[in-house]
Amino acid sequence: MTQGQGNKKELKGVIVGNKMQNTVRVQVDTPQSHPVYKKVVNKRTIFFAHTEKELNIGDEVIIRESKPYSKNVKWIVINE
Repeated sequence: MTQGQGNKKELKGVIVGNKMQNTVRVQVDTPQSHPVYKKVVNKRTIFFAHTEKELNIGDEVIIRESKPYSKNVKWIVINE
């Protein structure tokens, strides 16, 4: 590991959009406990991730934090 990189987050999600060049939209579901009802609910978050591969909607991928590629794209697809 080179100096200054540190640990980067990795998340597993599903592709929900692939209409941009070299960018896909990835939906990540995170289970959380509801504070009042104590029921587990999924919190959905959309991330924009950079990729050179042709991926389809519904594919499961793993994304990792990376350098900013643009204003919104700060993740990269590392595995499909």
